[in-house]
Amino acid sequence: MNVPQIRLESNFIQLGLKIERPMQELSQPPAIQSIQQPKAILEIETVPGKLTIDQTKAREDVDLKSARRRLEETAQNGYQDWLKGLERRASEGAELMRIENGGSPIASQAKAKSEGPPKQFNIGWVPSHNSVKIAYEPAKVNIHAQPQKPKIEVEIRKPIHNYTPGKVSAEILEKNSLTIDFINLTI
Repeated sequence: MNVPQIRLESNFIQLGLKIERPMQELSQPPAIQSIQQPKAILEIETVPGKLTIDQTKAREDVDLKSARRRLEETAQNGYQDWLKGLERRASEGAELMRIENGGSPIASQAKAKSEGPPKQFNIGWVPSHNSVKIAYEPAKVNIHAQPQKPKIEVEIRKPIHNYTPGKVSAEILEKNSLTIDFINLTI
């Protein structure tokens, strides 16, 4: 038997998307910097060292005396010699006054005057040990430093930002459709 039929055939719509991607550019220029460091204020005060060398005793040991010192010694030696001579003459006079006591004071005095004192010789150091006196005061250094702060200048630069937004556009690739077909229809 032939049954009438209605045939429906449908197609869905097909959409296509056209996408343009967004573009973003971002850059950061470096900051402009200026840095200066002033020199520190520096003051240096130096008190020089003092070296004192006294070689008076060493010079006296090698008989290089000053005129004043030689005069003082000569005067002192003359005074001592005068005292010794005075003592010797007084002693000799006392011996001669007692000539009657016996002995031969004139001969003994003549013998003592003709012979000098015995000579002495010994090893010695010229100049004598520690005859040069040395004194030293070390130098003094005073340092005063005053630091200076650095001078820093900074100019900040804003970032560069470029943005192009993206686009999406839709297009119909295939339209929707509905086809209706009748089969076995008799009129």
